[in-house]
Amino acid sequence: MTSLTRKDWILLALLTICWGINWPIMKMAVQDFPPIAFRTLCITGALPVLWLAARMQGISLRITRHDLGTISALAIPNMIIWNTCMIVGVKMLSSGRAAILGYTMPIWAVLSGLVFFRDRITGLGWCGIGLALSGALLLLSTEFANMAGRPLGSVLILIAAAAWGYGTVLMRRTKTAIPTLALTFWMMVMASVCMAIISTCLEYRLWRLPTAGETAAISYNALVIFSFGQVTWFSLARKLPPIASSLSVMMIPVLGVFSGAWILHETPHWQDYVAMLLILAAMSTVLLKPRASAIK
Repeated sequence: MTSLTRKDWILLALLTICWGINWPIMKMAVQDFPPIAFRTLCITGALPVLWLAARMQGISLRITRHDLGTISALAIPNMIIWNTCMIVGVKMLSSGRAAILGYTMPIWAVLSGLVFFRDRITGLGWCGIGLALSGALLLLSTEFANMAGRPLGSVLILIAAAAWGYGTVLMRRTKTAIPTLALTFWMMVMASVCMAIISTCLEYRLWRLPTAGETAAISYNALVIFSFGQVTWFSLARKLPPIASSLSVMMIPVLGVFSGAWILHETPHWQDYVAMLLILAAMSTVLLKPRASAIK
């Protein structure tokens, strides 16, 4: 197992803070703005920054035809499905509830390893999966019970989390000589093109210029979430086991819930708190233990 260095811990802590407070920021931005168009602008806005960073570091962005298959395979779950389903789900749910469901990702990563790569799961791992499923079903039950609720939003967030979990495992297992910055750049290029097409088909009549607040949210996502966050995440996901590189996500739904309550004045219900505890307990069973006893 590759251990976490002091630099890795600092990066994980920064990711936790940046991603945690972004849930209410995204919610504010997509309340009146088409969600897929918003996310497309965020990704597109990060591309010049990544291009400049590559130039400054002397990293070549040149890729071969053979690399396109690898980039596409990684971009579909990690970027396209995750970003599209997640941002539409955020529009339908409270930011805290979306964060809780979105960060079931480590559980889906374990299940992906079992289903697609024949990894073995211990009894503790199955316990974690059961806890996460219980938390997700608790949130889904309240959405279906409430006629004003949006169960589709919960389903979309879970699809996004499952895709991201699978993508994280695939990222770790994919052997490629493409530098992380170049890999991230081209994955984001593919995502921006695909999501622009989706937005054109579904949201064209809703397009307009963003307001000052929406522009600030787009800038934050472009500069912090994608330019810094995605490169850092993919770098950690490539060199560390998914269990180690996923450690920081345990606090992100907590930050999502309480930052949403603070910034957006959302009122978490008892189901949200119980679901958060269940999912945090589930994540601890697959994250906070030695790799030797996790997945073999």
